[in-house]
Amino acid sequence: MSTTTSKPASGPEVRMVPLADGRELEVLVTGPDGGVPFVFHHGTPQGAVPFGILERAATTRGLLTISYSRPGYGRSTPRVDAATTATVADDAADTAAILDHLGHTEFITLGWSGGGPRALACAAMLPDRCRAATSGVGIAPPDAEGLDLLAGMGPENVEEYGAVSGGIEALTAWLEEHGTPLFSVTAADVVAELGGLLPPVDQAALTGELAEYLAASCRHAGHQGIVGWRDDDLTHTRPWGFDVADVHVPTSIWQGTEDLMVPFAHAVWLSEHVAGTRPHLVQGEGHISLLMKIEQILDDLLDLAGLQPPGRA
Repeated sequence: MSTTTSKPASGPEVRMVPLADGRELEVLVTGPDGGVPFVFHHGTPQGAVPFGILERAATTRGLLTISYSRPGYGRSTPRVDAATTATVADDAADTAAILDHLGHTEFITLGWSGGGPRALACAAMLPDRCRAATSGVGIAPPDAEGLDLLAGMGPENVEEYGAVSGGIEALTAWLEEHGTPLFSVTAADVVAELGGLLPPVDQAALTGELAEYLAASCRHAGHQGIVGWRDDDLTHTRPWGFDVADVHVPTSIWQGTEDLMVPFAHAVWLSEHVAGTRPHLVQGEGHISLLMKIEQILDDLLDLAGLQPPGRA
C-alpha cells in the first residue's frame, strides 16, 4: 500500500498513512523541518483539520505539529473491533505507527477533551518515546474510584452517557438522532448547537477563528457518519487498557472550573492519581475558553520535556 500525500495552498500537509493491519490514518503535518515532533489528539467528536491557533503557536516554538483523525473520523479507517474490544491504549499504538512512518522517535503530546486519555496513553504505553504529555480538559477513566463521572456535566453529555450504558444499539440510535446535526454545523450556529454544554465564558470565546476551527472539525468528524463518535464513546467508557497510576512520564493536567463538558472534578481526580503530574486548575475558564491559553500550555509542555522555545532560553 502506498502513502498518498497532499498539501493545500496554505496549511498542513495531509497524508494517508498505511498501517500494518490494512487500515489508513489521515495525518496532518505542519511546522519547521527538523522541529520537535508534537502530537495533538483532537476531542470528541472531531476530525483532524487545520487548527491555526494551535499550529502557529507550535511553529513559533520550533514544534512540528502532527495531528490525525482517530479511526472512523475524517478519512481514517474504522477499527473492526471498536464495538467490542478496542481500547484507548490502541490509539497510542496508532500514534507510534504514525511516528515510525514519519521517521520520528521521541515526541511530546497534548490531548484535548476526548483526546486527553490518548495523551495519557502515550505517556503510559510509550515511555521511552514520549518525553512529556498534557491532558487538556480531559476525561477521567470510567473506573475512577470515588468520582461521579456525570456530576456537573451538561444535559446533552448526561444523555449521551446514558445511551452508552444502554449498549451499542442504543448509542447508535441516540447519535444518529441527536448527534448528526453537529456534522453540518457552521461557525455561526456552533454555540446554539452545543446548547447546555457551554457556560457563558465558553460562549464568549467561541467566535472567529476558534469557532471556524471547531465547526470544521465537527463537520469533518462526520465524513463517515457516526462511527468515529460511537467508537470514541465506547473506548472512553470501557477500561482504557492502561492504569493512569502507571504514567511516570512528566505530565500536566489543564482544566477550567466552569467546564460543563468535562466537569472540573475529573481534572482534580487525574491530578491526584497521575504520578507526579503538574496540575493547572484554572479559575473561571471553561472547556473552550481554556484553548486561548494555548501558548502557556505549550510552554508548560516544553518545560516538562526539558526543552525551551526559541528565544526563551
